[in-house]
Amino acid sequence: MQLINKVLLYLLAIGVAGYAVYVYGFLPLGSLVHPEMRANFEVQPIGIYSHIFASAVALTLGPFQFSTMIRQRYTKLHRWVGRAYLAIGVLVGGLSGLYMAFFAYGGIIPKVGFATLAVIWLYTGLKAYIAIRRGNIGEHRKWMIRNFSLTFAAVMLRIYLPLSMIAGIEFTLAYAVIAWICWVPNLVLAEWRINIRNNHSFNTEVQEQRAG
Repeated sequence: MQLINKVLLYLLAIGVAGYAVYVYGFLPLGSLVHPEMRANFEVQPIGIYSHIFASAVALTLGPFQFSTMIRQRYTKLHRWVGRAYLAIGVLVGGLSGLYMAFFAYGGIIPKVGFATLAVIWLYTGLKAYIAIRRGNIGEHRKWMIRNFSLTFAAVMLRIYLPLSMIAGIEFTLAYAVIAWICWVPNLVLAEWRINIRNNHSFNTEVQEQRAG
């Protein structure tokens, strides 16, 4: 089951990254989005291209940062991939995402939703960087789990949008809700996973102390 989850994670993350690169690299800007969104994109091409392609880097590189084999056998590669993930994917993607949030379609609710996502994405990336610079690997991993859960919002967005269309939900309403649910549940799940690991580590430590 764990292997299936990992494979699914890789496929979804890299698949959505590839889709984004194809759509925004080879098709006219905004050709597959709502007409009003397209108008915003056409006015802010640098912002949207920076966000899309930087986020594609984060989506592509992110899953490999959680590979135990790469971390243990290819330490230098892990470090360089991590630097590219944070510097290009998160920093450029987050700053451009924050900028583009002010032009988000649908009013104040999606604007605040996407702006909040960008700010927390940048913050968790900074915390992950600070932790590893201080040599605190445990904290670094926790912040990277949180950070990639927010990176994965790009995947959930592209799952929820077509589902809302199939369900017949009016686009403006659906987009306002998706601006929040594409990342909030991800972050909650990340915190749950971190707490489960913490509890497991604590229980293991207690058992070892009792055995000793």
